[in-house]
Amino acid sequence: MNLTNESYVIFIGTKNFVERYYREEKGWVKVSARGRTFRATAEQVLNHVMPAIAGIKPNVTIRVERQDS
Repeated sequence: MNLTNESYVIFIGTKNFVERYYREEKGWVKVSARGRTFRATAEQVLNHVMPAIAGIKPNVTIRVERQDS
């Protein structure tokens, strides 16, 4: 069972939009609600994930799915 960062996709969103983050060889990638892709640093990913986990933004949900490779 592979449990590295490349095995997971993070979904952050509300009832109106969802962004997703996943790890590639070159680093993290963000896919916006409109489907645009952006490179992201690990710090940028954490800056988006932490408020949702902490409950600071109550309408934001976070979901993590494991992807088999």
